[in-house]
Amino acid sequence: MQLRYNYRVYPLPAQQDALARAFGCARVVFNDGLRIRQSAHEDGLPYVSDGELSKRVITEAKKTPERQWLGEVSAAVLQQALADLNTAYRNFFSSLTGKRKGRRVAPPRFRSRKDNRQAIRFTANARFKVLDNGRLRLPKIGDLAVRRSRALPAHPTSVTIIKDAAGRYFASFVVAAPDQPLPPAGTEVGIDLGLTHFAVLSNGTKIAAPKFLRRAARKLRRLQQDLSRKQRGSANRTKAVVKVARAHARVADTRRDWQHKLSTTIIRDNQAVYVEDLCVVGLGRTRLAKSVHDAGWSQFVGMLEYKAAQYGRAFAKIERFAPTSRMCSTCGRTDGAKPLSVRSWTCPCGSVHDRDVNAAKNILAAGRAESLNACGAQVRPAPVPAPRREAGIRPDAARSARSVEGVSALQCGENVKR
Repeated sequence: MQLRYNYRVYPLPAQQDALARAFGCARVVFNDGLRIRQSAHEDGLPYVSDGELSKRVITEAKKTPERQWLGEVSAAVLQQALADLNTAYRNFFSSLTGKRKGRRVAPPRFRSRKDNRQAIRFTANARFKVLDNGRLRLPKIGDLAVRRSRALPAHPTSVTIIKDAAGRYFASFVVAAPDQPLPPAGTEVGIDLGLTHFAVLSNGTKIAAPKFLRRAARKLRRLQQDLSRKQRGSANRTKAVVKVARAHARVADTRRDWQHKLSTTIIRDNQAVYVEDLCVVGLGRTRLAKSVHDAGWSQFVGMLEYKAAQYGRAFAKIERFAPTSRMCSTCGRTDGAKPLSVRSWTCPCGSVHDRDVNAAKNILAAGRAESLNACGAQVRPAPVPAPRREAGIRPDAARSARSVEGVSALQCGENVKR
């Protein structure tokens, strides 16, 4: 499987200038290609192909006085910027036709030099090289000092240089890492994610929510107040922006590190892991939005999924609308909806349940049932998109249907008389 390895990079001042030129050239090529395709669409012309677009915005543009400085950076950087544009268009078209699952993808947008994140990518054709002394050699940039916490398992196929809002530089390597199966474990676990307790396991273990953003709220508030008092366009405001970005980056890094350690422990100790498919986007629109985003459920579930595939563990998500909090894990009885204030309840069968532990047990049972059904085959009917005329229900649908049936009956009677 392909994995990403991120390392901190410390470029020299001259190398920072070279990276800034590369960021700018990649951004200009991306915007030029997007502008050409938008103009062709507005004029009713055919879609500009990838090859024709590369010829116009890179090869021919370098010969003009307005874009001759594109030759100062590696050609691989410019080609990868166009590759990103082509991928964005394909994702947009696939989303329109329904081939791409998930939320609707918006069309590509122009990139700005004021974006908080700047990135360029080098592929194997660019002949980047990881030196024996640990440095990263990039064409037309030089040898960058890399702080590596561990060695790469294989030769990387590409590397992305990223500059974040805090002014830090990172090298993200894509490596085809071999699977590392762990010894079999005799336990399986269901996980119920929450806010008071970040995760409640089916064995009764409760992991408290660290709430990194809440803990740093006082410092963030003070830094944001200092930023609001600075004059726009001044150097002091730029410094204040970097301070706010560094504080947020510290919170995100701490959360990511904690989730990595927790997910690794869960995958190592259990043969199968089952979680609930939560609608994080919908929960992010409620009054609990700040706590939901602070928890970072989607990031944690993604870690569990790829680590399970890497280490030879089973991982599955149960359906979103399963009544895990309303069903008794002992007798299977389903009661009515329970508000969030109800943390424990007693089933008519006599079992006393903790709300979160009971939900985790139901998640484990549902995950086991899904894995055992037909030896893992698809037993439920696949979702079929409804035709456009059947996608909605009108209030007078039943009345219209009865009217149509009455008219059809009258017509049949007239045909019989004839």
